[in-house]
Amino acid sequence: MTAAVPTVSDADAAVILARCEELARHSSLTDGIERTYLSAEHAAVNYRVAGWMAAAGLTTWQDAAGNQCARLSGRTRGLPALMLGSHLDTVRAAGRYDGILGVLVAITVAGRIAASGRPLPFALEIAAFGDEEGTRFGTTLLGSRAVAGTWLESWWDLRDASGTSLREAFAAFGLDPAKVGDAARAPQELVGYLEAHIEQGPVLEEENRALGVVTGIAGARRFLLTVTGSAGHSGTPWPRRRDALAGAAECITTIERIARAEGLTATVGHLRVFPDAVNVIPGKVEFSLDLRAPDDADRDRGWTLIEAALTDICATRALHLDSNQVHEAAAVACSPRLRAAIAAGIRSTEGGAEAPAEPAPRELPSIAGHDAMAIAAITDVGMLFVRCAGGISHHPDESVTSADVALAVDALEAAVRALAADYPAR
Repeated sequence: MTAAVPTVSDADAAVILARCEELARHSSLTDGIERTYLSAEHAAVNYRVAGWMAAAGLTTWQDAAGNQCARLSGRTRGLPALMLGSHLDTVRAAGRYDGILGVLVAITVAGRIAASGRPLPFALEIAAFGDEEGTRFGTTLLGSRAVAGTWLESWWDLRDASGTSLREAFAAFGLDPAKVGDAARAPQELVGYLEAHIEQGPVLEEENRALGVVTGIAGARRFLLTVTGSAGHSGTPWPRRRDALAGAAECITTIERIARAEGLTATVGHLRVFPDAVNVIPGKVEFSLDLRAPDDADRDRGWTLIEAALTDICATRALHLDSNQVHEAAAVACSPRLRAAIAAGIRSTEGGAEAPAEPAPRELPSIAGHDAMAIAAITDVGMLFVRCAGGISHHPDESVTSADVALAVDALEAAVRALAADYPAR
């Protein structure tokens, strides 16, 4: 058997994976990866990524919200831009590829186009967003919301675990809070937005496909729920107990039951018990709920069912339930035009799961949230999914293959070229 000859795409993939490893070293943790918005690690990766953008032939800048940006002019100056992007921040104990892979694939694609001598009928921009995860200040999509012009003044009072406000963090990073609006882009400045991202699910792997076309992004609502009872000695007789933890436990299993029955995604990832003593009946428990669905009406109907069931549980146990919604993001449908371009890009790749024998690329929704959700406020969005091992994400075991990354680069470049071919002459 003749060994496969390495291609340009193979070499590009090797560079991308090496850069993912390098960026992983910029972490606030000594035993894992954590990189949060407006931190020293954020500044360090912006600097490094800006260097890679410049080396690819792009003009670079850091915008007024701390996003690292770059631009490749089209055939003439002043053209609207097709934006490629993803994010550089991480959750705590993160993997190497969530967000980061999309930024590095975008840089590679832009560099290829810059070197090709075949200018586009529009400009090409890259946005490496500084905050998608919301790890530091608890509100997601800060970087892309700034670009979309949907920044909220109320966010300035958000504080991190150390008590630093978002306003203070801006100033410490060298940004002017009064100028955050300068990061906003107008719809007429953009042709669309494309984002490559690991799937964060098992579908592509289970179907032996390297790449997929995202149809839309699930809408999400997040709540902080508090169950209040009465703290007391662990020797208190059963009839006299108002155990908030026992009630919260029943609430959590009920959330799972309803979500499964309704076809929703529901996660309880945070739990605090008060007073948290081994010989004291818990008097108060707070827990989170992250509720998602591809359709907002289904998600909202699910919440109505959950809230009613939890209220009944607490009433039966002589407990009190408080619910506070802390986040809401509407579901986003990906543009048919951009979906078609991504599908064309996937079909153009050779070998692997997308060989000519399988001409129809896999379409699938994203249950995870992405920067594309925010950017949809100002332009059409499309997403390319890349297979990840076991569907694992937000975990150190996050993994992709070099072969799949090579295909992703080829497919995204081909998608950009497909859009250029259909773009009106200017």
